[in-house]
Amino acid sequence: MHHRPAAPPPRPRAPRAAVLLAAVLGVCSVLLPVLVAAGWRPLLTLDGGVSRTTHRWAVHDRGVTHVFRVLTDWVWDPLTMRLLCAAAAVWLVVRWAAWWTAVWLTVTCALAALVQQAVKAAVGRPRPVWADPVDSARFAAFPSGHAMTATVVCGLLLWLLRRFGAGRVVWRAAVGAALLSVAGAGVTRVWLGVHWPSDVLGGWLLGALLVTLAVLVYEWPRDGRDGSPRRRPG
Repeated sequence: MHHRPAAPPPRPRAPRAAVLLAAVLGVCSVLLPVLVAAGWRPLLTLDGGVSRTTHRWAVHDRGVTHVFRVLTDWVWDPLTMRLLCAAAAVWLVVRWAAWWTAVWLTVTCALAALVQQAVKAAVGRPRPVWADPVDSARFAAFPSGHAMTATVVCGLLLWLLRRFGAGRVVWRAAVGAALLSVAGAGVTRVWLGVHWPSDVLGGWLLGALLVTLAVLVYEWPRDGRDGSPRRRPG
């Protein structure tokens, strides 16, 4: 009696929700810069109204403005976020010998920086100009590099914490810190008058899209690749 060879197990498919989320974020991430580049008047009107209001607040309340400058320059600065990413990559190698995961994390953050600069060059949006500026910045406005980098780094690190079995207290603290950082990185840039609100929204959207795509790539079936531990060490 001959036995048929066992069929290879089916390749697991990417979660449908993640694919749908990537599609929605992708559409929004394309539509918004198109509207910005085309000078869609309702969007520009909203941007201008919000920015004029926050600029008045920034000029009037110098104490808050000073705190926001410290936060944007030292805490939520893209360089600080990338150093945090690098520290996480080192931790992955030293603690778990997770070389593939460390490379994946580093490459994703580097790719985010390249995408950010490419979109800035393609859209070429000028930054707000004020008679009495409270801060200054270089390069084009769209998207906000602070908002995008914070979204990418915080999103990736949260996903890694969940995958590597972070405890409940650590997880909740990390989620709170991530939400504060992502929101704060964007709000401070508008308050300081160096970005339009839609620049920040564009940074959040592009950052979330890159995180979703990176997770889908990571979860794609592979052989001989190190991953996260199946259980927490005792």
